[in-house]
Amino acid sequence: MPGFLNPYFEAVGKDVALVPFDVPPEALLHYMALLRQGVNLLGSLVTVPHKQACSRHVDHLSDRATALGAVNVVRREADGSLHGDHVDGFGFLNAARAHGFTAAGKNALVVGVGGAGSAIAYALCEVGITLLCILDIDAGRLDRLKQVLNTAFPTVDVQTRCADVSAFDLVLNATAVGMLSTDPLPLPAEQMRTLKPGTLVGDVVTSPAMTPFLTLAQAVGCQVQTGAEMAKASMEFVGSFLKVMPHIDPALTVMAPLPSVKASA
Repeated sequence: MPGFLNPYFEAVGKDVALVPFDVPPEALLHYMALLRQGVNLLGSLVTVPHKQACSRHVDHLSDRATALGAVNVVRREADGSLHGDHVDGFGFLNAARAHGFTAAGKNALVVGVGGAGSAIAYALCEVGITLLCILDIDAGRLDRLKQVLNTAFPTVDVQTRCADVSAFDLVLNATAVGMLSTDPLPLPAEQMRTLKPGTLVGDVVTSPAMTPFLTLAQAVGCQVQTGAEMAKASMEFVGSFLKVMPHIDPALTVMAPLPSVKASA
């Protein structure tokens, strides 16, 4: 994210910089105290393994961050209070929008419901997905998210089993599978070959850009979205929440149609 935000700050002449902090779990409380007391600190981006823990040490959470029990961005107000939100999901959907995908009325499959996957699942429900199938090897985590989604979005058909992927408009790998060349596919190759052409297949893995999962999806005629696209498309939502970029509403932004999209090119 510094590679995206800092060039923006330089281009617009804003006296702000995003710098990385490597914070071990045992030092998290000290880091949060620093955020509160540092009058020249605007806030912090939050990544693994701190998304859940940080949410327990801020003063105000957005509804989605409360439901997910996690944050990926924290803003410091002038009085030292900390406000948290989770906009990972909208970063993914903002990138998907550039491929011509809008969630309303569609069917989606999310494999892996850890930090990124749960946020994307929640965001899909926020913007009107019709059917959402979520899969995870951790049955407890899967059940907890299903309960959260059923409570917040009773009109969404949330499923936790999937034998047929041919009806999905969006398929996402939100696990770390694919970072290593020896990793298995997040879905069986036999299932992947039944995807309908034009389905958007995404991955949260940023390196390699084209994972074996995306390579196979592309080979069967699907559109593909890389993890790096999601990171870049999150920038305006993070910047808006931190008040260092123009204010935008994430849900309204990802639901708005584009004048032209790759799908129609």
